[in-house]
Amino acid sequence: MNGWTFEGQPGALGETVTLVEGGSFCLCQRGGDIVPGGALGVYHADTRLLSGWVLRIDDRPVEPLEMVSSAPYHATFVGKAAPRSNGVESTLLVVRERYVGGGLREDLVLRNMSREPAGCVVSVHVASDVADLFEVKAERIQQAGDVEMRPGESELTVFSESRSRGARIGVELAGTPVVVTPGLLTFNLVIGPRAEWRATVVVNPIVEGVESSAWFPAEHSIEHAEPARRLADWTRNSPGLKSTNPDVVHVLRQSREDLGSLRLFDREHPDEPPAIAAGAPWFMTLFGRDSLLTSWMALPLDQSMALGTLRRLARLQGTKTDPLSEEEPGKIMHELRYGPHDGASPYGGQAYYGSVDATPLFVMLLGELRRWGLHDEAIEELLPHADAAVTWMEEYGGPDGLLWYRRKTERGLFNQGWKDSWDGVNFRDGAIAQPPIALAEAQGYAYAAYLARAHLAHERGDDQTERHCVRRAGELRQTFDERFWLPEHGYYAMGLDGEGRPIDGLGTNMGHCLWSGIVAEDKASRVAAHLLSPEMFTGYGVRTLASSMGAYNPMSYHNGSIWPHDNAIVAAGLMRYGFMEEAQRIAVGLLRAARGFGWRLPELFCGFDESEFPRPIPYPTSCSPQAWAAAAPIHLLRTLLRLDVWEPYGKFWVAPALPAGFGELTIVDLPVAGGRVTIRVRDDGSPPLVSGLPERVELLTEPRPPVDGACRSDFTGRTEGLTAP
Repeated sequence: MNGWTFEGQPGALGETVTLVEGGSFCLCQRGGDIVPGGALGVYHADTRLLSGWVLRIDDRPVEPLEMVSSAPYHATFVGKAAPRSNGVESTLLVVRERYVGGGLREDLVLRNMSREPAGCVVSVHVASDVADLFEVKAERIQQAGDVEMRPGESELTVFSESRSRGARIGVELAGTPVVVTPGLLTFNLVIGPRAEWRATVVVNPIVEGVESSAWFPAEHSIEHAEPARRLADWTRNSPGLKSTNPDVVHVLRQSREDLGSLRLFDREHPDEPPAIAAGAPWFMTLFGRDSLLTSWMALPLDQSMALGTLRRLARLQGTKTDPLSEEEPGKIMHELRYGPHDGASPYGGQAYYGSVDATPLFVMLLGELRRWGLHDEAIEELLPHADAAVTWMEEYGGPDGLLWYRRKTERGLFNQGWKDSWDGVNFRDGAIAQPPIALAEAQGYAYAAYLARAHLAHERGDDQTERHCVRRAGELRQTFDERFWLPEHGYYAMGLDGEGRPIDGLGTNMGHCLWSGIVAEDKASRVAAHLLSPEMFTGYGVRTLASSMGAYNPMSYHNGSIWPHDNAIVAAGLMRYGFMEEAQRIAVGLLRAARGFGWRLPELFCGFDESEFPRPIPYPTSCSPQAWAAAAPIHLLRTLLRLDVWEPYGKFWVAPALPAGFGELTIVDLPVAGGRVTIRVRDDGSPPLVSGLPERVELLTEPRPPVDGACRSDFTGRTEGLTAP
């Protein structure tokens, strides 16, 4: 999930507090200060608006007492003024209420706990480098020499003419004057006995020379601000969960909150459902692969987010050939950025298309969303984009029918699957595979995309498209089995290299192939055995790369670490092929890991075995909250429930496969087929209790049909075409 220019991660953020809302975020210390010199700051539109924001009372740091976060965009920093120079204890309580969104709002409160007046000087030290996010992330900040700080009567404006970006810091308070000088806001106060002083400071972003208001304006109450109203609606309309298993309740509640905070609303299309950002702090923007997979995994929670993601990506779908951005007609973009057009941000803040898998995933998600009940009008709107994506797969994927990638210039990503670090695709001996590369999981996504498009064609009586896509799917499945299977090892290669050689590293790639259904049935048991072998399964999850491989490093980004979304997909693939106990082991392991991380699964964590360390070891620069990590528990629960939908044909499957000791579970208001469904399940094998299904939808309590046949669909066993179930 790296940006396309810098494939590393910045230094560890330690005890950093992260606040997020849409495309804005704040990184600060636990006391609330933003100390210049590192990655801390307030960011909006991929620009660091503030690189310094330090509060001092009588020129001394505030002693932090506690930090409380009531929403993803809000934190309360509680502290006390430091003792005076004569050693006398201060009586001043300091509270900083911070709200992030489209900039920053901070309400400063000083409360005098004494029976005597308290005099003090409050100062806020402000710094801004107007740096591009990519500069900060790579620790290669190019100082803009024209950053100016222009003081006004009660405001301070920071602006870089060359980057056309900056911020206006405005102070709103009654009675107390503020002294504004470059880089400093100063308040000279006398606070009465048992009294308090308040001030509100608002940071409005300036992008392309235009100032916009922060989303928590001082003149409005917090609960009426747009982000607060949206989050309240999200929480109110999301399904409810009750369980005798508190771990499940905690982790799914955190998932819902994190996904709500990462939603992206398009202000040019205010009536459109939101898309989803990839994660904080470095990926608070629309991605192709990440946003599509997150939307897929979050479907039981909310289907509108998938529709919003598809629409945003459709508008950005490639229309021309551009080697610099790697755009091609029909291709779905990899990453969208908003940085300045002065060279600090790669490609001038435009879309970058260096991803081999986003395009088939787009078609897959459209097909899956139709199964959940997406109406015909939206299908007709998006179907031309799905057809353009299929055309790209056939015309640009490769002459042999496989999907290949190779970056077009040295600025692009070397690897263009989800393991997109420069060393993420390698042989058993650790040698790095050289492009062009055909990844195993990308072939699986393409296979599933063809079948999804065939189903959509079948619904519309489009026999020609249906036959074409079924034929392409069958050919791809056969080619995959012939060229990727390694009989001497008993697993599928993670890819083919530029010379057509199988890349024989043992990784989780083949677990994605189980999920897509491209794996031959007679080989699935050997694949499952490898995925749950001691080389790969740690007790907390499955490693991206087996410990027996030459490139294995449990502290690496992609070569031995554990990624929750990766594991959720692997578990779903195992369950799809009937490996129930194996899928349960992964689900239970990830839940244990979530407990170790305070119920919020990070982007990734180190791949050490549970026998070595009694709790999962963090990866130091892991994104958190991160979208597909937040969606992973939802997908795991769907897997354990064996929950599937095909609304156009009136089918709803629930065949619980809960691990022993998992407890009882009730899901309320699950959105299905335009209705709200309640599901009650137990871990004793008893049938589920389901209520609220529309009359036209049939409840099926056996697992969906197993994998069979070379051109199988998800719900039919016919091999020469597709029929309604």
